[in-house]
Amino acid sequence: MTFDPNAAASADSGIFGLPCSEAEAAVVLVPVPFAATVSYGGGSERGPAAILAASRQVDLYDLQWGRAYEAGIHLQPEPAELHALHVAARRQAEGVIARGGASASDPAVVAVDAAGARVNDHVRRATAALLAAGKIPGIVGGDHSVPFGAIAAVADRYPQLGILHVDAHADLRVAYEGFRWSHASIMDNVLRDVAGVRRLVQVGIRDFCEQELDSIAGSGGRVVTHFDREWQRRRLRGAAFDASCREAIDALPEHVYVSFDIDGLDPALCPHTGTPVPGGLSFAEAVHLIAAVVESGRRIVAFDLVEVAPGDDEWDANVGARLLYQLCGAALHSRR
Repeated sequence: MTFDPNAAASADSGIFGLPCSEAEAAVVLVPVPFAATVSYGGGSERGPAAILAASRQVDLYDLQWGRAYEAGIHLQPEPAELHALHVAARRQAEGVIARGGASASDPAVVAVDAAGARVNDHVRRATAALLAAGKIPGIVGGDHSVPFGAIAAVADRYPQLGILHVDAHADLRVAYEGFRWSHASIMDNVLRDVAGVRRLVQVGIRDFCEQELDSIAGSGGRVVTHFDREWQRRRLRGAAFDASCREAIDALPEHVYVSFDIDGLDPALCPHTGTPVPGGLSFAEAVHLIAAVVESGRRIVAFDLVEVAPGDDEWDANVGARLLYQLCGAALHSRR
């Protein structure tokens, strides 16, 4: 059967309605339905399935990226073992979170960290295999702990890697609530354990603690943080948003990993995400920022989209699916 990109997608079709196998796809998405340590709200473990369902409503032709779908985009099946791992680890984590945290030696913390390590291993192996096959990997979470293995695998292949981190939170907390692999500690873990990451550039940041500020200040320039308040202040004084984007991107090396937490957006676009914070990027601003990376001549070698938590309607997943399509298009275009 000939694929018609203008026709409606069937309910059992692949991501974005595409009839594309993994072998045929240039972009391969890895679903990670795990969100054990989420400390406020929840539900992002259902993000990959919700995004898949919503993606079938996304029109495939894009003014920025044209027929990006022709290169092939494929979403791997959700691993049942990761879902089971989430259920067990979340049960352990809830008691710790209710107590306001625990020590690293607490049996529940040990169990949750062990589950996080297993997720890291799964994601790292999946990402490394895709890179070896010449694919562009994209991780679909799940909470923001899940891309650690992907970042490590990408940094192995592309030393001197840069990360463009879009988020409401700095995610530089040390073992938040006792959990080594906390969603709030992803970038602290990356800086500690992934030597191949040359620079972390953060955009949209508006929630952070003093310890995180100290980490940024003490990074020796390895972390460059653009606080949302400062960007908004510049705009209110007449500065162009594009100028702020260019300043952020100028600090990135040639190869870029984009880590996009959906709560980096205005929470009107993601009201059910676990930790929504007033402020943030509009959808148009997020798309402009991603496109500016490509226009700078840098290459997006991999990416993640995390913390999409579906509510009782499809709004969060709808926005997530459209942002995911933009990330796919940008990565493909940057390869050219």
